[in-house]
Amino acid sequence: MKKIFKKAIVYILMLEARAVLWKYKPKIVAVTGSVGKTTTKDTIYTVLSSAFFVRKSEKSFNSEIGVPLSILGVQNGGNNPVIWLKNIFEGLVLILFKNHYPMWLVLEVGADKPGDIEYIAKWLKPDIAVITRFAEIPAHVEYFESPKDVIEEKKKLVEYMQKDGFLILNFDDKQVFEIKEEYNRKTVTYGMEDGADIKGSNNLFLYEDKKVVGITFKANQNGTSIPVNIKGSLGVQHIYPALSAFAVGFSQGLNLVSMSQALSSDHKSQPGRMKLIDGINNSTIIDDSYNSSPLAVRWALRTVKEIETSGRKIAVLGDMMELGKYTSDEHKKIGNLTADVCDVLIAVGLRSKSTIEGAVESGMNEKNILHFEDSVLAGEYMKNFVKEGDVILVKGSRWAMRMERVVERIMEHPEKADELLVR
Repeated sequence: MKKIFKKAIVYILMLEARAVLWKYKPKIVAVTGSVGKTTTKDTIYTVLSSAFFVRKSEKSFNSEIGVPLSILGVQNGGNNPVIWLKNIFEGLVLILFKNHYPMWLVLEVGADKPGDIEYIAKWLKPDIAVITRFAEIPAHVEYFESPKDVIEEKKKLVEYMQKDGFLILNFDDKQVFEIKEEYNRKTVTYGMEDGADIKGSNNLFLYEDKKVVGITFKANQNGTSIPVNIKGSLGVQHIYPALSAFAVGFSQGLNLVSMSQALSSDHKSQPGRMKLIDGINNSTIIDDSYNSSPLAVRWALRTVKEIETSGRKIAVLGDMMELGKYTSDEHKKIGNLTADVCDVLIAVGLRSKSTIEGAVESGMNEKNILHFEDSVLAGEYMKNFVKEGDVILVKGSRWAMRMERVVERIMEHPEKADELLVR
């Protein structure tokens, strides 16, 4: 009965969302890729909001139900049928009566299984499609025949976009860039390599009182170069989204200076995405607990490797889920890289025993490796383990591992947990 109710609700809200798009005709930016979708969506929202009335999808609303909810501007009803009926009513009000509706929608579109993106893209028909990056072994790959099938599914967003729309591509990811030749669309590229239309360079860490507090880089376009500062977050995980946002803004005639000012002054990154949090004993936590995939962990570890600190570098890594037959091998590869980057590995979860194998295989001292069954036990142990100057990366798959529980137990101000952590 619940399944029938859910399917009926999803179908009704989808029909309402389509009617709302037909009535108000907003411009649509749709973001997909294997990593960085939510951060990219949020950054594009910040940039476009400096010039237009914009709505973005909340949190990671990127599914067959999440996208209609974002279009209608209503909340997820969870298991409460009253809220779902209220959502349907509010959708009808939008359709029947004139409303002050956004000029732009910035939506995230994901694929948990074959057909997900095609189902949405057929009726969404975005004006701008943004492709972040493809992963060698993407999340949810266990539900597809191969990683290539995941890519083909995500490309459906381009296939169904408006013919006169803009395609925004990551120049540095060759599989993404190849889409330019496959589809005849107006294209703006972004990246850190020479040849990108919007190019990032000179990326450095920002330090205050010998602690890392953010990143700075330059955005370059047609001979114009401007500095961009992002405080409170780290890594190329935030540089690439910024560059993609500049590419979107450039396609709509916005200038680099105003976009940089908006990003530096107004942007607030989501919890759990390479977010810097003060830790106990004057330590620094890099909270990347929102989710995890092999590519995302590699990016995070490479960021940690470049940080200067007087203390230890500690990786607290939980299981990566939905990798299917690639699970053991990918965890082991992460262990290999961790041994090269960190002084201490704290592995959490059954699958992460393979991470330990990889770390030992690459020469990490077993005395510096710890394993816990769950994130609560790991966090409790770390209360008496963290020392001054330590830099602690916390990462793992979201719903299975709940790695934010580690962060909550070692953050300097746990009373701010509801504000700062993934919930």
